[in-house]
Amino acid sequence: MTAQLPVGIAELRVHRLPGTRHRGVLLAGGLAIPVALGRSGIGFDKREGDGRTPAGVWRILRVLYRGDRAPRPATRLAAAPIGMADGWCDDPEDRRYNCPVTLPFAPSHERMRRDDALYDLLLVLDHNTRPRVRRRGSAIFIHQARPGYRPTEGCVALAPADMRRLLTRLRPGARIIIS
Repeated sequence: MTAQLPVGIAELRVHRLPGTRHRGVLLAGGLAIPVALGRSGIGFDKREGDGRTPAGVWRILRVLYRGDRAPRPATRLAAAPIGMADGWCDDPEDRRYNCPVTLPFAPSHERMRRDDALYDLLLVLDHNTRPRVRRRGSAIFIHQARPGYRPTEGCVALAPADMRRLLTRLRPGARIIIS
């Protein structure tokens, strides 16, 4: 009996494009996908609010999506719809820093159900989760890009069609290497 190899992409790589701080390319299983990066480029010393995309190796934990705007994406990854009361704590002084929270929520937070399309479909990364360290960055996702691939606050962003194509190929346990 022959062992079956896992099917799907297990590793993504993101590199900055020469000559620009906030544009890059994501390489995955033969695909080369343009991406937007943080306004301050890529860095190892990520701090809350610095606009850097954190360099390192991060696991992809799950997919979140706006079920009111599109059906569940085709993916083998764990996926959940974003609810009306979903938020993400970005207050370094709160014990729930860099964790999902339920709104209303008094400390500083991001609303996950945004008016724009950036979070209509996103991948949650394990950046700054074990252990969580205050001020080392929160809400680092792979999400949908703004028109023209304008810079992010520190996330990796790609076109919606590229995101959906990538999701069909990712396998559970996949990771992203940002350098």
